Amino acid sequence: MTALTRGFLGLVLLVAVVWRAQEVYAVKTNRLAQEKSPYLLQHAHNPVDWYPWGEEAWAKAKKEDKPIFLSIGYSTCHWCHVMERESFSDPATAAILNEHFVPIKVDREERPDVDALYMQAVIQMTGQGGWPLTVILTPELKPFYGGTYFPPDDRWGRPGLKSLLNGIAAAWRERRGELIHTGESLTQALQAAELARGAGSLPIDESLLAQAFELSRASFDETYGGFGSAPKFPQAHSLSFLLRFWKRSKDPRALEMVEKTLIEMRRGGMYDHLGGGFHRYSTDRQWRVPHFEKMLYDQAILARAYLEAYQATGRSAYAQIAREIFEYVLRDLTSPEGSFYCAEDADSAEEGEGEKKEGAFYLWTKAEIEKLLTPEQAKLFCAVYGIEARGNAINDPTGELQGKNVLFQVKPQEAPAQLDQAKAILLSARAQRPRPHLDDKVLTDWNGLMISALALGSRVLEEPHYAQAARKAADFILKRMVRKDGRLLHAFRQGPSGVPGTLEDYAFFVTGLVDLYEATFEPRYLTEAKRLTGEMVRLFWDEAKGGFFMTGSDAEQLLVRQKELYDGAIPSGNSVAALALLRVGRLTQDSGFEAKAKQLFETFSAELRQNPSAYTQSLIALDFALGPSKEIVIAGKEADPATQEMVRALYSTFLPNKVVALHPSGPAGQAIEALVPFLKEQVALAGKPTAYVCQNYTCDLPVTTADDLRGLLAQ
Repeated sequence: MTALTRGFLGLVLLVAVVWRAQEVYAVKTNRLAQEKSPYLLQHAHNPVDWYPWGEEAWAKAKKEDKPIFLSIGYSTCHWCHVMERESFSDPATAAILNEHFVPIKVDREERPDVDALYMQAVIQMTGQGGWPLTVILTPELKPFYGGTYFPPDDRWGRPGLKSLLNGIAAAWRERRGELIHTGESLTQALQAAELARGAGSLPIDESLLAQAFELSRASFDETYGGFGSAPKFPQAHSLSFLLRFWKRSKDPRALEMVEKTLIEMRRGGMYDHLGGGFHRYSTDRQWRVPHFEKMLYDQAILARAYLEAYQATGRSAYAQIAREIFEYVLRDLTSPEGSFYCAEDADSAEEGEGEKKEGAFYLWTKAEIEKLLTPEQAKLFCAVYGIEARGNAINDPTGELQGKNVLFQVKPQEAPAQLDQAKAILLSARAQRPRPHLDDKVLTDWNGLMISALALGSRVLEEPHYAQAARKAADFILKRMVRKDGRLLHAFRQGPSGVPGTLEDYAFFVTGLVDLYEATFEPRYLTEAKRLTGEMVRLFWDEAKGGFFMTGSDAEQLLVRQKELYDGAIPSGNSVAALALLRVGRLTQDSGFEAKAKQLFETFSAELRQNPSAYTQSLIALDFALGPSKEIVIAGKEADPATQEMVRALYSTFLPNKVVALHPSGPAGQAIEALVPFLKEQVALAGKPTAYVCQNYTCDLPVTTADDLRGLLAQ
């Protein structure tokens, strides 16, 4: 055989190998391999013939006359991973789905509008919701069956997914009319519920705040803090409301509830005692055993609550916790360009093992600790954090904590320098473990929350690098997530998504921009806040009945155009929008924005009256609207130490219902005057920085010292 012949045969063989590899690869991937969402990509190798949400899937369902199997989750969801492993990776389950259904997979963080609609449908059907969300739809996208997690086979009295799918497929063949009727009826009920909103206006006054406080007090856990029993969630915006109620009413019980909760959460396993930041929720009443997922929005909302508690009490422990949260976010959840990632997973692999387990990255055996630390360090650390040879988990929901220890503080920290050294050693060792999956999507709304918290933190903690981090994230969004026509987009990963921003994106980002202006006094951030507030009203406001829709007038039209007021793990768009309207309106003297906020409260007054403790972020806005609130202008050079001392006075105490502007002289002053014309009259007196404090448009005499300013603020 000649060299030429051998070379030709080798080339043929190489082509055959490559072709075969492509063929095998094609079998092992589905359409989701072309998506950017980390959650969808986690399902790209399933044997299920998944479609992303869109026209292609809907057309197939209509053409083939099949129901749609809609599965909604997110990439750091533990039970989503379980269902993917048990069912969606199973060829037998996939065969049923592919033959009888059109399977659609949706990332709830990428499409919060789709998630909100079908979550409400499942709650209507079953009384509860959660993720993974499983919904069966007609080809016209109308839901007729739903639930959350389903085991692969019949178990614990619950139908297995294969049984369920076969049953629905049979019903679609034999009793289709009933299923279609169910879908029609449920859709009409969802539409009717939206139409009923805003029917009649009830009085909105201070009594609503007191009613919410009493309801919160009734569910408060006097022993361990927090509200209700297990599972127990942080509810940080409820704590921020209670701080405002304490300031208004002077009722010490409100502050006691806040402090008890913040202290107990910090002591518990909910908190990452080595790396900072909070896990998603506690599986038990005592805050000891968490669900180990870490979400960006929890860090932002909790950091604000700790900052406000520090302002209210002066206790340095709260300031330290806020710092540790920020350092975690800046270290582990920040992109090279400065934007913030979504979350870290609860599950990760143990060293030397491929299978992922809940909390593996965070758990310790006593032997591991004793191997890494000196005997003295180990004895101290184990005593402070409740380490036991047999493990210390009082609750083990996944059966994966046997022999392991969750770090929670069982006694006061002794020898802090020695303990800090031990923690640093363990943190360094932990960094060598396989890390949990990072969801590296950038969401405008969640970034807005973090920008807001960092901006406030930069003032309260006098840490300029927090303002710089907030500035970088805001600039990223303004540069990379705003279309040429000015429309805000919702998500970014390997480029911006085509999904237009939701109400939450606008409201949360506007709030972040206002806080960033007050942290940096750069007029461009207030300029963008005002522009986006106007766009928010134009795109989302319901001209007929008031309040904001979740989706814009230019967005994809779903079965129902929803409004949301309930403050769950994340505050609702309407709640945050109400406060944004008030703050931007007060800063820029735009009475139209404040009028919209008043109308929003009237629209949702019946819901607020029915159960005010479910709408604590709305009540934070209402507290601002009811007043007294302060408009504060400092005229002077920002770099002047006397000016900085005045700014420091504004943030050294808990004064939530305020807006702040700086009026420098020269060209910089002209830029802010274009936004806030009345500043022209508020100038530095006798060459000294001067503070003007107004309350509901009535101004006190100006003062030129920080001490005099503190006196005015205390009135």
